[in-house]
Amino acid sequence: MLARHMQRLGRDWVAHWDSPQKFCWNSRISNSIRWADHYSWAPYLSTADFTVNWRPPHFFGPWRPPHFFGPWTPPHFFGPWRPPHFFGPWRPPHFFGPWRPPQYWNWQPDNFTHNSSFHLSNPNMKSEGDEPSSKRRRHSGQNDVCSPNEEISSSNQNEAACLSTPPKNEKENTANTRGLIKRHWEYFCHHSKTMKILEDKQIDQNNTEDKGKFDFTVMSYNILSQNLLEDNSHLYKHCRQPVLMWGYRFPNILREIKQLDADVLCLQEVQEDHFGMEIKPSLEYLGYHCEYKMRTGRKPDGCAICFKISKFNLISSNPVEFFRHDIPLLDRDNVGLVLLLQPRFHCKATAAVCIANTHLLYNPRRGDIKLTQLAMLLAEIASVAHQKDGRFCPIIISGDFNSVPGSPLYSFIKEGKLNYEGLPIGKVSGQEQFPRGQRILTIPIWPSTLGISQSCVYEVQQQRQEENTGAEKKEAKLEHTEEIIIAAEKFPSKLQHHFRLSSVYSHYLSESGIPEVTTCHSRSAVTVDYIFYSAAKDDSAAQPGAEDTFDGGLKLLGRLSLLTEQDLWTVNGLPNEHNSSDHLSLLAQFRLIEE
Repeated sequence: MLARHMQRLGRDWVAHWDSPQKFCWNSRISNSIRWADHYSWAPYLSTADFTVNWRPPHFFGPWRPPHFFGPWTPPHFFGPWRPPHFFGPWRPPHFFGPWRPPQYWNWQPDNFTHNSSFHLSNPNMKSEGDEPSSKRRRHSGQNDVCSPNEEISSSNQNEAACLSTPPKNEKENTANTRGLIKRHWEYFCHHSKTMKILEDKQIDQNNTEDKGKFDFTVMSYNILSQNLLEDNSHLYKHCRQPVLMWGYRFPNILREIKQLDADVLCLQEVQEDHFGMEIKPSLEYLGYHCEYKMRTGRKPDGCAICFKISKFNLISSNPVEFFRHDIPLLDRDNVGLVLLLQPRFHCKATAAVCIANTHLLYNPRRGDIKLTQLAMLLAEIASVAHQKDGRFCPIIISGDFNSVPGSPLYSFIKEGKLNYEGLPIGKVSGQEQFPRGQRILTIPIWPSTLGISQSCVYEVQQQRQEENTGAEKKEAKLEHTEEIIIAAEKFPSKLQHHFRLSSVYSHYLSESGIPEVTTCHSRSAVTVDYIFYSAAKDDSAAQPGAEDTFDGGLKLLGRLSLLTEQDLWTVNGLPNEHNSSDHLSLLAQFRLIEE
């Protein structure tokens, strides 16, 4: 037996297929014809005369025909019918709060300016001292873990928050305006060895491009691969979720690149699919030629060097893979890229500039791998930048080195030598103040099968160079080589390279001595990004003996200032609404000096 309400349902709604009432689509079917020889609870499909006995579920209430049977009548559970938002003016759902379109919705190329001082906004933060809760917990010594209720609450708030909350009043709007942080251009007056700070990227009269001189700018920027961002989401707990979306981040990154308008771009953490579909087409539209090298492992990001075709011609492009399947030490998939560029004007025909870009291993406890990767990059640079007279063309090395200023790896790049005997592996990069483990670097660090000497050059290349030189130079080099061999036997733990490089940045504020930072997220705020260059002899940062190594050099004209950790936390760290990477961009202006 069926339930009583089911029996009643059947009695009221059984209809014959041929019944005229089935055509009364605009009226409620209240008195349907009952079929003879059929019970009220008969199945929906009757075998006799292909009769259809339709029964709506009991939860529908009084039945109204669907809209496709005729003019549509809304069911009672809809209430008074209102058209959806796409039929008319859009009305935001209640969970959005007051709606404001994201910034990148109105993005247009014409909106860009030539002002190099880009802004960092000051969002409304709930924690004291304008620091995120995770940052405050880290300073207070508490664990960076939320309680379940707190985590759920913060998650809901992040989803509900829009990208920029409108100010409640004029005072709040004024406070947000005052909270903007500018990065200034710092120009160098080499005749007085002083630095001049300008509000905007204006042309300094003392540094104007002289006739016969070639000036150009170089940017190094780790743009934060979206894949790595999602794999390391714990580093971005302080960020609101919308600003972490690639659809929001890329327009910001592209706008910054266009705004700073560098002649050469050295980009790290460039995701392969984003590069092919968005980054490369956008940069080519801006007049750049792009070269790209993806990592050799599973992570789909890599390094890119892009240069303006109006300023340079490409001589050669040389990718460097740090992974070697036959050397257990080199089991990481980091890469580098070395380009040899020729200036298009104001230079002699043989003039060239070597641009290198890399992203070394992050792991703070594998300094042996970092040094070996650096040696491989230096060996490739020595091969590409080497000229017929035995000297090197001017060199720029940029990238994310995952090492802090003053560390052994940093000192090795600048000074050209490193005695690593007894050096703990965890102290090579200086990323950890108290490194775990006390394993010492082996002597030598890498095996001879790598084919790179302790002077960071290819051994085969060194032999060829000796064969191509004259008898006198060859004899002199042999004597010099014997001295190196004797020194290597006496000091087998000594590394060296032929370049005497200078750093564009000093890494500390000149007035207060507060450290500058190039990256800032929930776990740390340090300097790991650099632009090194071969300084000309009249450059204030030139290393002694550089004029004997390089054919000419580079003179640093200016740079885009960096910020301190305190500055960045006043705008909720990185990424934020205006800067869409966890790294700051580095930018320097050079003048090519020829001999």
